Amino acid sequence: MNSHFKSIILQSTGASSLSEKELIQELWSGYGKIIRVALENTSTESVVVKHVQLPRNHNHPRGWNTDIGHQRKLKSYQVETTWYEQYSKYSMARLPKCFAIENKDDETLIVLEDLNKVGFSLRKQNVDWKDIDKCLEWLAQFHASYLGEIPNGIWEVGTYWHLETRPQELEVLEDTQLKNAAAAISNKLNNCNFKTFVHGDAKLANFCFSENGQVAGVDFQYVGGGCGIKDVAYFIGSCLNESDCERLESKLLDTYFTHLEKALGKKNEALEKEWRSLYYVAWADFHRFLKGWSPGHWKINSYSERITAKVIKNL
Repeated sequence: MNSHFKSIILQSTGASSLSEKELIQELWSGYGKIIRVALENTSTESVVVKHVQLPRNHNHPRGWNTDIGHQRKLKSYQVETTWYEQYSKYSMARLPKCFAIENKDDETLIVLEDLNKVGFSLRKQNVDWKDIDKCLEWLAQFHASYLGEIPNGIWEVGTYWHLETRPQELEVLEDTQLKNAAAAISNKLNNCNFKTFVHGDAKLANFCFSENGQVAGVDFQYVGGGCGIKDVAYFIGSCLNESDCERLESKLLDTYFTHLEKALGKKNEALEKEWRSLYYVAWADFHRFLKGWSPGHWKINSYSERITAKVIKNL
């Protein structure tokens, strides 16, 4: 990290010195890294720093080394900086505070609260019902925070699998019926009456848990406008197997809408009716992306196929 970026971290936190403590993760396709930085002589023991550096060689894990993918990633980091600058402070749902954002040449620095140090130190690969309930509550609070807001400077349509940003995956999709229905499925979601901001990548890996059962969300590269049920469908698919997705379907949706009613302070029957009716459509929309992007993916299952077939039939 260059001296300019180090000075930004020191200024924004009031620390006298810093040291790079650990690499948390490399960013997708070699676009930089997320590191934990230890601080001296300040009340903040450490911060998490997202350091975006444009790669000289595009190196996509699944071979999508194209300008479309490159531009999408560039925009995703611009979206994340705008999100923290303009919108994050209005969220009822817990997320990291932002200390500073700096752009210099082709590098971006985002200095964030270290959630581990404020109690959210657990990451989970397997969850019980209490965990799922807390994540659905987080999503409900997030969606309630931005209901009716117009996205400006973030994705007009949130989620990383949005059809207009994924022409290559659609091109190679071998499921002809789904390919032909893709635009109609996307339009059905985009034309909903009740819109909010969606997280856009609300998988289990992007939630941090505390020992006392609370939860915080991270990673806002694909936040944007849209129907909140897209986050719900994607989250459920990220942490449950197909039989549980099917068996618990009603309970999961009832739980989310109970939390949404509480977060809004009232029941919105028209919204609930619309978003419930779009749950399968949201599921089919992600399924379309997945089948084009990674045809052998574990999330492609009989439940998803049945749902998608039903959605196409009802278009």
